[in-house]
Amino acid sequence: MWLNTLLLALRSIRRNLLRSFLTILGIVIGVSAVITMVTVGNGATAAVQNQISGLGTNLLQVRPGQRMGPGGGGGGAPAFKESDGEAIAAQIGGIAAVASEARTGSVLVANGRNWSSSVIGSTNDWLTTGNWKLADGRAFSNDELRAGGAVCLIGQTVQRELFGSTSAVGAQLRVKAMSCEVIGTLAAKGQGAFGNDQDDMVLMPIKTLQRRIVGHTRVNTLLVSMSDGADAARITATITQLLRERRKLAESDEDNFNVLDTKQLAETLSGTTKIMTMLLGAVAAVSLLVGGIGIMNIMLVSVTERTREIGLRLAIGALEREVLLQFLIEAVVLAALGGLIGIVLATIASLGLSALMNVPYQFNLSVNVLSFVFSAAIGVLFGYFPARRAARLNPIDALRHE
Repeated sequence: MWLNTLLLALRSIRRNLLRSFLTILGIVIGVSAVITMVTVGNGATAAVQNQISGLGTNLLQVRPGQRMGPGGGGGGAPAFKESDGEAIAAQIGGIAAVASEARTGSVLVANGRNWSSSVIGSTNDWLTTGNWKLADGRAFSNDELRAGGAVCLIGQTVQRELFGSTSAVGAQLRVKAMSCEVIGTLAAKGQGAFGNDQDDMVLMPIKTLQRRIVGHTRVNTLLVSMSDGADAARITATITQLLRERRKLAESDEDNFNVLDTKQLAETLSGTTKIMTMLLGAVAAVSLLVGGIGIMNIMLVSVTERTREIGLRLAIGALEREVLLQFLIEAVVLAALGGLIGIVLATIASLGLSALMNVPYQFNLSVNVLSFVFSAAIGVLFGYFPARRAARLNPIDALRHE
């Protein structure tokens, strides 16, 4: 009985292919929209987490001023000194490295070309705190750091724009009025968490930048890399207390600096993207309900068109449950077929959008399975009423129907 009922349902669907396709179109759009939104959203979340982790491992960023995050600015608060970073490294446990960072912008000139970029002054610990790797050359020597040597490391964007495919190691690079020797190039990192190009930079000893480029000893940022398993809350509180003492703040004074934990930043941004993904998925799921209503409408039309057929089947002995099952199977097959087509289209769309948006493709088996099961359930839910109506037709009235 089950096989015969399934064959009857498939035969009925095949007789009206165009109408069947239009019937499942809502399900196709709904399933593909839900899966695409969730997949691309998960990819965006993974991209944010990767970009934040690229800032450094267990990293705390300490900046002057009370406003958190990049571009917060000092707001009139006094800058740090190198000795502040040295004090943090010497007096606080659970810290792997501390790098004092000074930064400015400048036009770089080399190899007959020029390029505007960021110029950073720091130490070799800057490479440690930011998880930077050398692609070529070497890091700074102790003598170069102490004396403020005219040497620098460059990012891949500067390498490409000024030197092309040739090695920059050993070449001369002019920054404002100073010429420095390129002793190494850094491995590529790509786009940062806030849309900046992390590879568009030049790194030189902080004393070189202070004495020969900017003309002052102010430090913009202290980068603190914590040891694995360290208590971030304890270290943050200890750094805050130490800096308050060094900056001579009274108990009633507010902090004139901020400490940003990049791990908390990653969790916040990831949570935001997840909420947006859920919201977009919920909006897209509404189209599934619209598709279910479409199936119910078409099935009701089908019952009206096939009234004489139903009456004939009932008159020759077909049971009500057999007629009910036939129309119910038709609705479920339509909805399930729409779900399968939607999954295929969603996979293609997700791959395309992931490549276009430069985010990783995150296949989610549970979302795909759940969308298919939900589409089949919609077939049962919205197909039951038309099927029940067909099964309860009076055979005599059905045979009289024109």
